[in-house]
Amino acid sequence: MLIGQKATFQHLHNSKIDQGGAIWIHASSLGEFEQGRPLIERIRRQLPDKKILLSFFSPSGYEVRKNYPHVDAVVYLPFDTPGNARRFIDTVRPSMAIFIKYEFWGNYLQQLKKAAIPTYIISAIFRPNQIFFKRNGGTFRNMLKCFNRIYLQDENSRKLLAGIGIDNTVVAGDTRFDRVTDVMATTCDINCGDALRSFIIFGSSWNDDEVNYIPWLNSHKDLKFIIAPHEFNKTRVDALCNAIDGNVIPYSQWEKYVTDNGKAPDNVRGIIVDCFGKLSTLYRYASVAYIGGGFGAGIHNINEAAVYGIPVVFGPKYHKFKEAHDLIALKGAFTVKDSDSTLAILDQLLSDDAFRANAGKVAGQYIADNIGATDRIFGDLFPEI
Repeated sequence: MLIGQKATFQHLHNSKIDQGGAIWIHASSLGEFEQGRPLIERIRRQLPDKKILLSFFSPSGYEVRKNYPHVDAVVYLPFDTPGNARRFIDTVRPSMAIFIKYEFWGNYLQQLKKAAIPTYIISAIFRPNQIFFKRNGGTFRNMLKCFNRIYLQDENSRKLLAGIGIDNTVVAGDTRFDRVTDVMATTCDINCGDALRSFIIFGSSWNDDEVNYIPWLNSHKDLKFIIAPHEFNKTRVDALCNAIDGNVIPYSQWEKYVTDNGKAPDNVRGIIVDCFGKLSTLYRYASVAYIGGGFGAGIHNINEAAVYGIPVVFGPKYHKFKEAHDLIALKGAFTVKDSDSTLAILDQLLSDDAFRANAGKVAGQYIADNIGATDRIFGDLFPEI
């Protein structure tokens, strides 16, 4: 990050972004980028002559998307100091600035406001326990006043903001629904993908998830599965392969066999994904998805799986995610708190075909019912198009 930030202004110069007028879009990390991606690509498609600058704060976003082809430059955003913010805004002189979901950089926002640059945040969501709604949150409430418009995920957020005098809001929905729908519609099938068809896929899996579900896998020795660890290296992948009964191999080994032989290897029970960029496609080959992270900082992207019309299961730390609450209420998703509850819901989904099919139908319909945020935001930002 520090090395990358030092190169930011040279990148801005090399890409001619410093000539001014670009649309600046900022994402904290990879997840926020994917959330904003439908809007970025809509702008590129419908305003092809407009330059687009994409910035990241986190290396996990920048390093993966530094060569993203639908923008004119990708840079690290320097730390939010008065000097950095002033230099960055004076250099870029954007025609507008768009932040994604949870981005409140006080110095940058003040500089944008001072320069009268239209500033927006998309797919934002607010909760009563956030600093904006506390007695000592005046500084943060002032940040909200720097936005020309705040595009919200839900009506509850609008009411919360109205309660503190913030009315520059539009309930537009969540662009993540558009993104996962685009992925489902455009991602190509994997060669010999039918051989990957499994009862369950464990997406973005952490150790705290695995201690609960691996005993269940070992008690159902004929069940096919896929595990995509959130973080992996050879040691972790080998440990997972050895912890589960049956012929369990890394995805790279499976893929090499297919390339060399034109068919899938025989008698493979489980696949451990040891490469990036496959998970959103692999969900289509499963009947149930378990989404990791719910025993740690919070669950990962459940929409990525639900879009394929399959039920989703996750741990107890889901409360920051509106879609998790919604899907639990609709009975398209299920939360677990320990190994016993994990075993119980997985057994029910395995043994009751009607229960599983209905939950999957509900999950898929929920995604379909919530697409359209990108259309609403783009139409509001660019009414002349």
